[in-house]
Amino acid sequence: MEVLGIDVGGSGIKGALIHMETGEMLTDRFRIPTPESRKPEEMAEVVAQIIDHFNYKGPVGCGFPSVVKKGVCKSPGNLHKSWLNVSIEELFEKVSGNDFTVINDADAAGYAIMNYGIGRGLKGFIVMITIGTGLGSGAFLDGRLIPNFELGQIPYKKYDKIESWAAASAKEAEGLSWKKWGKRFNTFLEYVELIVNPDMIILGGGTSKYFPEYEQYIKIETEVIPAGLQNHAGIIGAATGCLVNHPELYLG
Repeated sequence: MEVLGIDVGGSGIKGALIHMETGEMLTDRFRIPTPESRKPEEMAEVVAQIIDHFNYKGPVGCGFPSVVKKGVCKSPGNLHKSWLNVSIEELFEKVSGNDFTVINDADAAGYAIMNYGIGRGLKGFIVMITIGTGLGSGAFLDGRLIPNFELGQIPYKKYDKIESWAAASAKEAEGLSWKKWGKRFNTFLEYVELIVNPDMIILGGGTSKYFPEYEQYIKIETEVIPAGLQNHAGIIGAATGCLVNHPELYLG
């Protein structure tokens, strides 16, 4: 069975058809830039355009960059403040006509890694960190998701949230070298280690593929490894999130 996975990000909204048994991408990724307003209606229209691109009629799994409870945005994160308390699932269903399952984007990436990637079969407490516009985090205990771990929201010095200082967007905006940014990211990981003390940290998002560039600046005791699925994990995991409401889609 194939399911459309959509990964909503601060800079781009991406989708592809995913095979539910293998996690394989059955199509090329299709991407549209996130509207500059980052407002609900404009972003919903982009989501509908992605669905139309694939001429897709079935249920859609969607990863979304905020705290998501029962399909509702509980913190707008890096999006427009008008997202607060909006039912993402209802909005996207209204605009597209498709049934939606919406989960946190880092949780989605974690689903992909834990079901189809390097995390498959791992036991213990695993934290997935996605490095992008923000710092997303997904937590898994013996392979089971603990939803809405938002470690990137930890306040740090003058910053309301540490991701404003240590995410990939900060590296790009300030023109930081891998060394300077790597030390910032290590500071963030020190907080993760102190607060939740995981058995392993897996890095996802586009910046994970550059891991050799900043690996030497990571000094924490917890083992840190790149995910390997890189930027496609969000799409694959978003489709996997559909299994929450549609377990009949899984054929394995």
